[in-house]
Amino acid sequence: MSSAAIEFQHIHKTYVTPYKHWWDRLLKKPRSGLVALQDIDLRIEYGEFFGLLGPNGAGKTSLISILAGLSYATSGQAWVCGHNVVTDFRQSRRSLGVVPQELVYDPFFTVRETLRIQSGYFGLRHNDDWIDEVLHNLGLSTKANANMRSLSGGMKRRVLVAQALVHRPPVIVLDEPTAGVDVDLRRSLWEFIARLNKEGHTILLTTHYLEEAEALCGRIAMVREGRVVALDTTEALLARVGGAGLEEAFVQIMRDDRNARAAA
Repeated sequence: MSSAAIEFQHIHKTYVTPYKHWWDRLLKKPRSGLVALQDIDLRIEYGEFFGLLGPNGAGKTSLISILAGLSYATSGQAWVCGHNVVTDFRQSRRSLGVVPQELVYDPFFTVRETLRIQSGYFGLRHNDDWIDEVLHNLGLSTKANANMRSLSGGMKRRVLVAQALVHRPPVIVLDEPTAGVDVDLRRSLWEFIARLNKEGHTILLTTHYLEEAEALCGRIAMVREGRVVALDTTEALLARVGGAGLEEAFVQIMRDDRNARAAA
């Protein structure tokens, strides 16, 4: 059992190419595969605001999917608040709220109905006081009775954030939460999330807006081609480039890793 808010131990993930024909399966022909994660070891302590950065295809979403139970690791183990995501999945799910990249919603319900249904998944009744607070902090109060399909893309993303928070999970994962949204949402969202972090919630953030990570995250892991290539405090990473900025540090670390791999 892990004592951390989030822990990954020796996580490997390979997406195996499916068989083209049934007789290939019968003959057990070898299949190729895409290696998405390679021996990932990460430990995120309670109350941290932790950043997971990397280029597209680096493995960030694959790692989050394993944590959320949407995908299984090929090998290795993961825990949320001490609960193994495979063997103790019910408690690990209760401890976790995930804001996905994709806009996934049911078009037949209002915003409030959507959040009440989400509450029901966790056995929460009479949750309207917290729902009202979440709606207010995400600027959704005036849209509470609007049908989901009538909302703009930015408003739908706000609802995804609300769904992740509706059961008050101690650990919150934000997978590109502000991609394609307006400035007002970004500001209000980060104010709310920063408040939750100060109240003790653990935050795991992936983002391509490096200024967000620089301003919010106490520690950062950088991944490339499924491997952790840098893990340190934000301050220490910035010191590598003389405090020039996280974008400069990110570019330098990615370049150094690429050159080292090419020379190997």
